Amino acid sequence: MGFFLALPILCGVAVFYAAPLCVTVWFSFTFGAGGSTFVGLSNYSAVLQNPRFLLAAGNTAKFLGLALPAVLLLSLFLSLLLRRLTFGSRFLKLAFLYPMMVPAASSVMVLDIFLSDTGIFNDILLHLGLPMQEWLQSGWAFWILILLYLWKNTGYSMILLSAGLQMIPDELYSAASLDGAGAWQKLRCITLPLLLPSLFFAFVISLLNAFKCFREAFLLGGDHPDDSIYLLQHFMNNNFQNLNYPRLAVAAVVVFAVIFAVTGTLYGLWQRAQKRGDSLD
Repeated sequence: MGFFLALPILCGVAVFYAAPLCVTVWFSFTFGAGGSTFVGLSNYSAVLQNPRFLLAAGNTAKFLGLALPAVLLLSLFLSLLLRRLTFGSRFLKLAFLYPMMVPAASSVMVLDIFLSDTGIFNDILLHLGLPMQEWLQSGWAFWILILLYLWKNTGYSMILLSAGLQMIPDELYSAASLDGAGAWQKLRCITLPLLLPSLFFAFVISLLNAFKCFREAFLLGGDHPDDSIYLLQHFMNNNFQNLNYPRLAVAAVVVFAVIFAVTGTLYGLWQRAQKRGDSLD
């Protein structure tokens, strides 16, 4: 009965996810219209040596390496802070969650008012006698994209971690206080171990949202932005426009493999930590 109840969603996953994934993997090993010629790993060799792909992969790795720890640390700090508040915590949660409801185009439009060549920030620099900055066509664009990602996604991760904090019994903190434990010891020995499932889920969601940040990067710089924000999605989008499906398929498979490997590794570490905790109990 359980199988038949799950059959509709299984069919949907097979048709809309599994089958396109198999077709993409096949295209990554072929060349020609409809994948008519099997070429082995030559497509992978060509893409992995392509300077634009290497630039996009490096920028994406740099973005993930800075944005993911920042959003998790910031959301953890805010969730711990809101837990101590006795008044206004619900309003603050809604306020932090509001950026997720703002369309990407609206966010970038507001940024353009401040950061364009004739924007407010350049007007301020001119009045101060300082040279104008090309905020969106220079290395500043990368940090602007980081800040935009944090502004848009910190609230949701904070909600997830706040829900995890509410599941931790207060009796554990009371017992730790009686034993003389300080705030840091409570955080290290009680909060973080029991918050691991929520942290893992928040990390996966933040990772997926980080790849969605291409919308903002595309609206900020277009098809060919500054090299600092040229991401893997730009590389795939440009190859799609050029009808270079083998190169597009290789890039998509590489991105899928990296996400799968990172998520699987973290899930394995989490399972090992849980088994170790059960054995200690």
